[in-house]
Amino acid sequence: MIPLSDGISAERFPLVNTAIIVANFLVWILYELPHLGSSVYHASFYPCTVNGSCHGPEPWEISWFTAMFMHGSWDHILGNMVFLAVFGKNVEDAFGRWRYLLFYVAGGFVANATQTAVTLIFGSAGASTVPVLGASGAIAAVLGAYIVLYPNSRVLGLLVIIPVRLPAWVFLGVWFLYQLYEANYGLFSASANGGGVAFSAHVGGFLFGVIVASWLVRAGTARPRVAMRPRLG
Repeated sequence: MIPLSDGISAERFPLVNTAIIVANFLVWILYELPHLGSSVYHASFYPCTVNGSCHGPEPWEISWFTAMFMHGSWDHILGNMVFLAVFGKNVEDAFGRWRYLLFYVAGGFVANATQTAVTLIFGSAGASTVPVLGASGAIAAVLGAYIVLYPNSRVLGLLVIIPVRLPAWVFLGVWFLYQLYEANYGLFSASANGGGVAFSAHVGGFLFGVIVASWLVRAGTARPRVAMRPRLG
């Protein structure tokens, strides 16, 4: 399902969220598209570099970050950026700009760490050499924070071509359960390997977002900027 709107306007311009989206598109258009194969090879993250079983083009301490801004196709980047545009602006509102930026980067790190741990512990040696790339791990952290902050917002989305409106806890809850199912299927099916998608990164990022947002809300340092009201009709 593709989200179109959450029905909540940001209280102030989402500077950080917009900058992240712009940075992803600039990397895609200016760096990746001219030489897609070589750029993906050079700037992606390789789990095997963490335990030293292989040597990547860049050290893992660098590539886990560069991989967050890499994508494999137009569908990949457009799908990621739509989710970030819809859900990220209000998380930034609730967290504040600098806290949101640190949270986004930390979410990407935790997501990559989760995928790496699952791959190295349960995957094959070949699987650990497959490049990991994309913003979806960090975006999953944003989604996890959103479901804590705005569980009752009404998300307008497209189910194939049919418009539907669902509470955020349903929309994102179903999304998370699908990621969890696919991550486990990738573990226990010899032929699955996640279907080329880093589902474990999504699970790790989402849980990180839930934990951090819950902690910040309890600490009183993050809260929704807009009072949620039920919609009638």
